[in-house]
Amino acid sequence: MRLEYTMLGVLILLALVQILWAGNARTRQYGTDWNMGARDEKMPPLNPLGGRLLRAQANLFETLPLFVAALLGAAAAGHLGRLTELGSVIYVAGRIVYLPLYATGVPKVRTLVWGISLIGLLMIWWALLFG
Repeated sequence: MRLEYTMLGVLILLALVQILWAGNARTRQYGTDWNMGARDEKMPPLNPLGGRLLRAQANLFETLPLFVAALLGAAAAGHLGRLTELGSVIYVAGRIVYLPLYATGVPKVRTLVWGISLIGLLMIWWALLFG
């Protein structure tokens, strides 16, 4: 199996971890009845950890579709190669490192790591267009 597809599988697992971790944080704060209910009532703001986990999840979901589209587009165009391999590893590794940095509230370094992951995504985009 190509490394890029392994990274896609790891990214999907990371997305599931983020969904479950953020959901667990909300359930711990708001309770099981809230989780199993319609969630129509207005709730107080999430505690800091829960809020950060939810924002980290939303942040991943902003770029995840771009990664998938660029990777699958590069594959369809026959442009998979060293650039897409390295780009996918950089993107996924950056996203993995980003999560605990965001969850623990580390400023600045978190943004730097996000920027590094973006470089990986742009490498795949470059391969898609110019590979």
